[in-house]
Amino acid sequence: MTRYPNINAERARRGLSTAQLAKMLGVTRKTVYNWISKGDIPQSKLEKMASFFDCSIDYLLGRK
Repeated sequence: MTRYPNINAERARRGLSTAQLAKMLGVTRKTVYNWISKGDIPQSKLEKMASFFDCSIDYLLGRK
């Protein structure tokens, strides 16, 4: 189950693997997987992803 499908969608649009996204964020692939499936993503990492993907944190988290 994916709690945040927009993160996976943006990652795929950029042609990044989960491992590549993890490296960019300075964490392990398993950490990224756990964040996307279970939540609890640190604010600093959400900000970094939003900046990298050029979108809002609300979008990444699927908020309206």
